[in-house]
Amino acid sequence: MNRIDRLTAILIQLQTKRFHTANEIAEKFDICIRTVYRDLRALDEAGVPIGSEAGKGYFIVEGYHLPPVMFTREEAGALLIAGKLVDKLTDNSVRQQFTRATDKIKAVLPSKEKEVIDELDNKVEVFYNPISERNGYSNNFISAIQLALATGKCLVIDYDTFYSQEKTRNRTVDPTGLVYYGSTWHLIGFCKLRNDIRDFRVDRLVSLKISDEPAREKGRHELKDYFNKKWDEGDLAEVTVWFDNKIASTLTSVKYYFGYVDEVTKDQGVEMNFAVNDFNYIARWLLSYGNMIKVVKPLALHDLMVELVKDLAIAYLSQRP
Repeated sequence: MNRIDRLTAILIQLQTKRFHTANEIAEKFDICIRTVYRDLRALDEAGVPIGSEAGKGYFIVEGYHLPPVMFTREEAGALLIAGKLVDKLTDNSVRQQFTRATDKIKAVLPSKEKEVIDELDNKVEVFYNPISERNGYSNNFISAIQLALATGKCLVIDYDTFYSQEKTRNRTVDPTGLVYYGSTWHLIGFCKLRNDIRDFRVDRLVSLKISDEPAREKGRHELKDYFNKKWDEGDLAEVTVWFDNKIASTLTSVKYYFGYVDEVTKDQGVEMNFAVNDFNYIARWLLSYGNMIKVVKPLALHDLMVELVKDLAIAYLSQRP
């Protein structure tokens, strides 16, 4: 990246959040701290009002904005893909906001890039039908949850656990975070009815409103700490599976439906880690890959798959002509 392109990219980055440290900028553009200082000084000399605050970092003085940003065809195509995923993997509230945002972006695209978007629109599709939409739930709360998290407010919810048929009303929840795993979004927060942190599936919310009650201040890693604790306690099981290289590269999106967390390359394949709350669900998916996968842990999942294979063999042998 030449210096002019880097200066433009740094300027765009500075507008993405309130503060950026010199280390963040250096890591982002793979440059040394001294180069960061020179680039920031060059932007300042060019008329960009850059300020700094000890312990927080650099910022652009409020009121300064870049002119409309132009997009390449590749960037326009990436936005289209993002829109398709937002449409299928979020809810009505986010879809509406994302549509408004992309309309603004499209308004500044050159004609040729608009044509690319139109041409690709009918040739890219995500086939996924959320369970909540099939069961008649509102599916319209993610934006409100995000707002509560951003403004530090509690939520009041009506919730249907579905499986236990328990329905509770007017539960006050101090939200910790919003997480996607197991093919659905989850609201994690301190439930004042149960006096403990709870995991609420967003697609089981009957109603939700933002309360005037302030939420407590959260630690930066509190959400990750919660999941680590759940793994230790067994509420969420940590599953590790080795996939042969022949199929690992094909699991581009399907792995996320089963609670994918991360992965490492190992033994001519890939070890993937998942956070799951139902061994049956992931076991039946893994069986479809035959001997091209190995369950590394836990042993309980391995044993379950053995039992499923035995049952399948018995069923097919009994049906043999």
